[in-house]
This record gives sequence, C-alpha cells and structure tokens, in this order.
Amino acid sequence: MMDRRIEPRLLCADLVDVQWKDQTGRVRRSVANLEDISLSGACLQVDRPVPLGTPYRITYPKGVLVGKVKYCVFREIGYFLGIEFEAGSRWSRNDFRPQHLLDPRHLVNRTADRLTVDKLKAKVAPEPAA
Repeated sequence: MMDRRIEPRLLCADLVDVQWKDQTGRVRRSVANLEDISLSGACLQVDRPVPLGTPYRITYPKGVLVGKVKYCVFREIGYFLGIEFEAGSRWSRNDFRPQHLLDPRHLVNRTADRLTVDKLKAKVAPEPAA
C-alpha cells in the first residue's frame, strides 16, 4: 500500500473511542487502537471491517477528529483503517498526545549520528602496538 500523506506519520499506541454509521444507518461505537497519526490522517486497528468512504469520528479527551475511511485491510490480528481527516479537522499534539508516540525520523537521525561518531572514533583511535 502506497503512503500518500504529505506530513510525516508518527507511530503511536493508544486506545480511542470511535463512532460511525453502518450500512443500515445504525450508529456504531467501539474502541480502536491508534497505530499512527499525522496532521491529516490516522491508522486504526479495529475488530470489524468498515466500508470505504464511511464517515468516521475519533474521540479523545479534548475533542474529536472527523474523517472518512480511505482503506480497510485485514492483517492477521484485525482490520486496519486508514482515516483521512476532513479539511477542518486536523490533529494537534497540543490537543491530543497519544500515550505512546514515536517519530521514526528521530530514530534515523540518531542512527546516522551514531554511525558518524563511530567513524570519527575509528579515525582517531591509536594504532595497536606491534
């Protein structure tokens, strides 16, 4: 699946309340596992499939994120939904900070820094005695 988000995705883990209407018009409520999030969308792990295009609400302590289902795929342990937020609904760290939040770009930067330091140490290491 191709990642089409412009903003970086932050990996996360948190439980959020979700709401949507099923195909009969019945309001459904559940708890979902928030897998990743960006300014304009999120990925959720849920127990049941949800049709593409379904309006979807993610509720957190200080507010609501509103969007539509862009993908729904089954992977070994459940269904993963891609939610694209509506234009007026954007995620902000100031409003909602998931319990576990990781920016993968920081890992890449740390690894690159560590490799650079290791290379520098190797260059200045004393020659072994003969």
